Amino acid sequence: MLLAILSVQGGAAIAKGLFPALGPAGTTGIRIALSALVLLAVFRPRLRGLTGEQWRAVVPYGVALGVMNLTFYLALARIPLGLAVTLEFVGPLLVAVFGSRRALDFVWVALAGAGIALIAPWGGRGGLDGLGVLLALVAGACWGAYILLGGRVSRVFGGADGVATGMLFAALAGLPFALASGHWGALTPGVFAAGLGVALLSSALPYSLEMIALRALPARTFGILMSLEPAVAALCGLLFLNEHLSVPQWVAVAFVIAASAGATLTARRATAPVEA
Repeated sequence: MLLAILSVQGGAAIAKGLFPALGPAGTTGIRIALSALVLLAVFRPRLRGLTGEQWRAVVPYGVALGVMNLTFYLALARIPLGLAVTLEFVGPLLVAVFGSRRALDFVWVALAGAGIALIAPWGGRGGLDGLGVLLALVAGACWGAYILLGGRVSRVFGGADGVATGMLFAALAGLPFALASGHWGALTPGVFAAGLGVALLSSALPYSLEMIALRALPARTFGILMSLEPAVAALCGLLFLNEHLSVPQWVAVAFVIAASAGATLTARRATAPVEA
């Protein structure tokens, strides 16, 4: 599970390094397109035999996945990796406590809200880009939708066919923005190889590792470990991208981690969000 988290955040750090050449939209396009090709080659879903119910489940699932990746990379171009992941994590947290009437769950929401308040650029404070913060929150909302839609996909598909098919529609949703970005002239063999590395580190490898972890760990333990992702992202940003967070921003990361872990511990039915 920890290797999966390191793989995702290492892939994000490499992706940010591709922004000068491809831009965030172009990097999104190459990541999800190559991820879709890898998953389709490995799992070979039968697209012709899909039922109407399967189409209705997988298309919005794939679109949510594509928009999530696009808005996250657009946010990543404007704010540090650790803060982008912290803000994005609010989506799965709200899904975990959605519909609850227990006072304790509202404590976790308030704690996450305090973290967001520490990150938010009130009156331009701290020089943090407001649009980047908003895009990260939109990515979090898409992640929450992806989790909810993924539950339906898992019920109507067998095995990993739904994920592979969903990634295809994610690529179709993201490619128009990638093509419109106009950066494809910079797609040299070296940049393509780095894009393939991003696709493997951010999608194919962590998905496989998470499936192994889910078989070996209780869902609640899985969810608590997932809560460490903002901290790992902040450390990857520091080590690989030289992104230094302020003390209040580190406190914000800690608040969101505590809220996510607390919501997982107290959930009646644990939800384990898997980032694709």
